[in-house]
Amino acid sequence: MITRDKNIVLDRDSINDCVKQFDLEAARLAKLHEYYVGLSTITKRVRTTGLPNNRLMHGYPAYIATMTSGYLIGDPVQYSSDNEQALQAVQDAYNAADVGSVDAEIALNQAIYGRGVELVYADSQARPRTTALDPQNAFVVYADDAEGLPLFGVHRLVEVNSKGESSVKRYTVYTAGEAIEYSVGTGGVVGAETDRIAHNFPYVPMVEYWNNSSQTGDFEQVISLIDAYDVLQSDRVNDKEQFADALLVLTGVVGFDAPAGDTRTAAQRLKQEGTLSLPDPQAKAEYLVKQMSESDTEILKDAIKSDIHKFSHVPDLTDEQFAGNSSGVAMKYKLLGLEQLTKIKERWFREGLRWRLRLFASFLSLKGAPALDADAVQMMFRRSLPVNDLEIAQMVQMLSGMVPAKTLLAQVPFIEDVQSAFDDLEQERQANIAAQAAAFGAMAIPEGEEVD
Repeated sequence: MITRDKNIVLDRDSINDCVKQFDLEAARLAKLHEYYVGLSTITKRVRTTGLPNNRLMHGYPAYIATMTSGYLIGDPVQYSSDNEQALQAVQDAYNAADVGSVDAEIALNQAIYGRGVELVYADSQARPRTTALDPQNAFVVYADDAEGLPLFGVHRLVEVNSKGESSVKRYTVYTAGEAIEYSVGTGGVVGAETDRIAHNFPYVPMVEYWNNSSQTGDFEQVISLIDAYDVLQSDRVNDKEQFADALLVLTGVVGFDAPAGDTRTAAQRLKQEGTLSLPDPQAKAEYLVKQMSESDTEILKDAIKSDIHKFSHVPDLTDEQFAGNSSGVAMKYKLLGLEQLTKIKERWFREGLRWRLRLFASFLSLKGAPALDADAVQMMFRRSLPVNDLEIAQMVQMLSGMVPAKTLLAQVPFIEDVQSAFDDLEQERQANIAAQAAAFGAMAIPEGEEVD
């Protein structure tokens, strides 16, 4: 987290100072990216020429990041508010901007780098839009007071040419009122100002989504365990390969008599024919091999694998015991670690979504949409899990009359738009009441007739 005095003078020197501080994390962020795409340490290992050098990379980083981000945001976030008309305007803008896809990308960056970065902007037709930025080239600077509000955001545009070479093209600084572009100076630093335009948002339109208070990635703490697992499995294959090329040790044998006219060496004849005739009863032949204990290696492999899942809080879905009991309570117990991790991620993600909601609501209000109090909007996260529809239906039925209908509808996994489902349910209820009233009216005794 980069902080500065809230009265900071925004110039090239102050921006470059923040960029320099941000670049202290460049090596760490690059390493996390490499591990996610499969370029772990084992892929760079070099061994002596002639020795087997199998480099087996296991995709634990991608597995962990995908699992945690999908568990958090696999199902779209649901929004509800008492001001339905104002919220609907924001929802329509969200649908047009496809924020569900942006949320998924931000959540994945959050899991990999420890934070995701979003930019809210207005397109050429003055419609609010949002996009995820590369956390390796974007950051937000906050005030160093207790409130800690965003002061400005910096985005470094990096382009890659046809040769795969990357270079910085420009810097853009977003304040609470303007987007200021700067050229690139010598050494890749912030150069001269080239453009300054108003962005029509009342806040800094760059939003950071932290993964936790320390901004660490979900697999960052188990990198050493992943490296150990890669080395262990790679060396197992190396040992198998070396076993096939083991040296043959001959004891009490000086040489082999070759048949007349055979110009092959003894080693060549041994390899081609696969047989060996020893000239002396005391002579012997044996391979020089390293004794391997597969059982010990397997125990070590399982121990490292277990630690990776334990300390990353991501369960091993291939474990035969995992699906042994699929009841709701048993499943929640097995996912307790992942649930606790996701609760922390959700709190920080919710804060980022709140800032986005403020930006969209304020921009739409300038275009005449009803004002929306973003702080009063409720957000509902639903876990992306296999569900027991029967258990949920029984729960909803049992709580009917004790819990608001909207809340119950939000628990049903196949309902995506809770408000629309609630409106449809209310219309059906009113239609049933009208039908019943009409039926009872038809059965009423005509006026003037007497009952015996």
